[in-house]
Amino acid sequence: MANQSVLADTSKVIATGGATTIEGSAGGGIVPWAVINGYASSEQWSLTAMHSQVSVDDFSLQAIGASLSINNRVEVSLAKQTFDLDTMGGKLGQDIVGIKYKLAGELLYSTLPQVSLGLQYKRVDDFGLPQAVGARSDWGLDAYLASSKVFFDAIAGRNLVTNLTLRATKANQTGLLGFGSATSNNYQLLAEASIAVLLADNIALGYEYRQKPNELSFAKEDDWQDIFVAWFINKHWSVVGAYVDLGSIAGFEQQQGWYLSIEGTL
Repeated sequence: MANQSVLADTSKVIATGGATTIEGSAGGGIVPWAVINGYASSEQWSLTAMHSQVSVDDFSLQAIGASLSINNRVEVSLAKQTFDLDTMGGKLGQDIVGIKYKLAGELLYSTLPQVSLGLQYKRVDDFGLPQAVGARSDWGLDAYLASSKVFFDAIAGRNLVTNLTLRATKANQTGLLGFGSATSNNYQLLAEASIAVLLADNIALGYEYRQKPNELSFAKEDDWQDIFVAWFINKHWSVVGAYVDLGSIAGFEQQQGWYLSIEGTL
């Protein structure tokens, strides 16, 4: 058995590793946070695996992923997304490789928020449909800067978790519909935010909002939002459920439904 200096044990407070997004990075469900996944502290590492499902009116998304966290400083993640076009028929997919590095601050016990820089390399499985609707490329690189902070006794004696992320991206529908367009290949700087109240040390109720680029002319791309409940059962298992509103996707309006994610950590 690995000793404490290698394998994460109890050094970090429960829930401070966040959950895992549909893109594989630590955060909420749709927004990456500055936190590093798992419970690794200095001279420790942690492994995390997740399975997430999003089902809305005309589409469903399945994401599986894993991440390695080292010294509570570096996070490397892999994710595979499969997007089923339930009404239209067919499917899309993409692979995502991510890396995140903690630059400064601490989530809990410092004046400065925790600030991290992340990169996500994405490539679609089949470029046929994205190219047909006007995407320029089958791969892209997102860069983001995230800032996360816990405020103690903020609301009725409960702790408040806040996060703001700025993302530079060319991705259409997070990359599932390719990157850039026939008329533009410029990066857009978009804002993403999360806020959550800790109802108990291991239960969080929160809200997320994610701006989207809306580059493809064939159909508008709306911003995403969700209301979630996260239950950190212990330092090895967590479950996140959410109501999601993804707006218009590929011409199908008011795509609303649910999100469920199960995560295990070593």
